Amino acid sequence: MEIKGASPDLYNEDLAPAKVRNWGPFSIFNVWTSDVHSLWGYYLAASLFLFCGGFVNFIVAIGIGSLVIYALMNLMGYAGVKTGVPYPVLARASFGIWGANLPALVRAIVACFWYGAQTAAASGAIVALLIRSESFAQFHRDVHFLGHSGLEVICFVVIWALQLLIIQKGMETVRRFQDWAGPAVWVMMLILAIYLCVKSGSFAFSSDIPLDVLLEKTKDAGVPGTPGSWTSLFAVAAIWVTYFSALYLNFCDFSRYAPDKAAVRTGNLWGLPVNLVLFSMVAGVTTIAAYDVYGEVLLHPDQISAKFDSWFLALLAALTFAVATLGINVVANFVSPAFDFANVFPRAIDFKKGGYIAALIALVLYPFAPWEGSAASFVGVIGSTMGPILGVMLVDYYLIRRGEIDVEALYREDGEFRFQGGWHVNALIAAGIGALFSSILPNLTNWLPAWWGIYGWFFGVAIAGVIYYALRSLAPGVKVSGAKA
Repeated sequence: MEIKGASPDLYNEDLAPAKVRNWGPFSIFNVWTSDVHSLWGYYLAASLFLFCGGFVNFIVAIGIGSLVIYALMNLMGYAGVKTGVPYPVLARASFGIWGANLPALVRAIVACFWYGAQTAAASGAIVALLIRSESFAQFHRDVHFLGHSGLEVICFVVIWALQLLIIQKGMETVRRFQDWAGPAVWVMMLILAIYLCVKSGSFAFSSDIPLDVLLEKTKDAGVPGTPGSWTSLFAVAAIWVTYFSALYLNFCDFSRYAPDKAAVRTGNLWGLPVNLVLFSMVAGVTTIAAYDVYGEVLLHPDQISAKFDSWFLALLAALTFAVATLGINVVANFVSPAFDFANVFPRAIDFKKGGYIAALIALVLYPFAPWEGSAASFVGVIGSTMGPILGVMLVDYYLIRRGEIDVEALYREDGEFRFQGGWHVNALIAAGIGALFSSILPNLTNWLPAWWGIYGWFFGVAIAGVIYYALRSLAPGVKVSGAKA
């Protein structure tokens, strides 16, 4: 689609509506295999398994959460198919041509944070393999800088650099990489589960992990109730939904390359509820078998592989975990900030340069390792900031505009989306109030109930969406029907 009269401060070739639509159901499916099949994804699934107190409870909670994820991803995915634009450009319709930079940068910061976390997790798997050798183990013990061992720093930098090679040719390289990386990780996760089940002598869906062990492992996660209680199950479903909160915003970065809604819907069906439940089952079975074999709860797959007697299996596991991290970082934590930073300065920053900026920020964060800590708490705090933005965008696209957007106006300084000098005050007010209740109050004060933080993302979506709808309804000259007055 050719944009006539596009402003150079709003347009470059990477931000333009997608011209090539070759992401079929398999590629959309592998967006999710790449995103879910990671060390952090496994760790979260295994951690949530402990909260459920049993396998059936776990599958029910994860299944309900996965259906919610599927529905939300379809909503944002359809917008990407119809408009062909990336997330920061779509955000201009609700936040204004300049105001969209605010939600874009929020999403970029989250991506940079995760970029470092995933890279650190992958490098940890490599370190766990190398310290099997006494010479590497001694180097690991004796040499330290930047707050880490020398071996950890070297492995981090190597994994960090390898990821930059994947994006040399843009989104087409991303598609090709994820189409084999995601399935490869599935194979390794199955090998891990089968190996442990064989070694334990049983294949069990029921857990014999004692309650006192579960309570000890989950005491700092901030999840209310005892493992297996209804409060814990609802919290598990909520945390699972929140884990994907950042990708709800920028899934249109990928769906814009799909030929139609059917491709998105089919890819999402297999990649989300089906794939998520199966992956979580594998994580649960592996956690049970690992406890039976080693007598301890091991939530990190690299911790399990480090105990393998076979060097070959340990090597295979370490390489697969590294590939898994490359996959999720490219899909979830490179593509989004690449477009987000390009959106801020289209004249100077293209897709590649935006990605390099994100990678550099992740590298600078590494000495501080801000991602270390409880997975559930971390996901809740970071994810809850995304809810209000999503609430505003969904209400604007589906309830205010009825799915009809003048795409060309998204690239014009004097068009429909200029609002108040390029900023849409109504959207900023709604998102700000939503963020107050989704993230600021529950995490920085004790004014709200302790359980509020678990559901903060949901409160953010609802509060921001309702306020935005009300403000738009009261705005002069605006009909809440999709048509301009």
